Amino acid sequence: FLKDGPQMWEFLLRPFRGGAYVRAQRIGDKTVGVLGSYVRGTATVAAVDAIGILIGLLILQVPLAVPLAVLLFFLPFITILGGTISGILAALVALVANDWINALAVVGVVVLVNQLEGNFLQPVLMGRSMKLHAFVILVALTVGTVLGGIVGAVLAVPIAAAAWGVIQVWDGPDLPARWARPKRPIDH
Repeated sequence: FLKDGPQMWEFLLRPFRGGAYVRAQRIGDKTVGVLGSYVRGTATVAAVDAIGILIGLLILQVPLAVPLAVLLFFLPFITILGGTISGILAALVALVANDWINALAVVGVVVLVNQLEGNFLQPVLMGRSMKLHAFVILVALTVGTVLGGIVGAVLAVPIAAAAWGVIQVWDGPDLPARWARPKRPIDH
């Protein structure tokens, strides 16, 4: 896909002509851009989370810190739920291996890192590419989880973002589909 993606997309566009061809090209470019931004942004946020919490786990001498950090990197790809699940796992390991004070300290580290990520890093990295309201993300997650389980939860937000991206370029490079346009000009 990385090497031959453009040729594969061009093959899929063969049936389209004129304006439909231009629209399909625009949609493809926007979809690839949004999905790429989602993966890059999520990976960056997950790496910062994993490294920050790993440092905290090592300082607190929690066993299995590196495997937990690996989980902390991969689970955030499940939007909203992943970070919570990985934090609970880290706290449980600290509770079982050390004591409840250590587990509370791990919870503190996880909450601190997640707050820093959620208030600073996530909005900057993901806000530009996703442009989805939090309610839309929750609805997409709910529908994705109900329809597809864990896989649905992982794919729900990027699919919703790609669909919104397609709507935003439907009638032109910066012209959303007619029904998605604001009824009155937005004051900036």
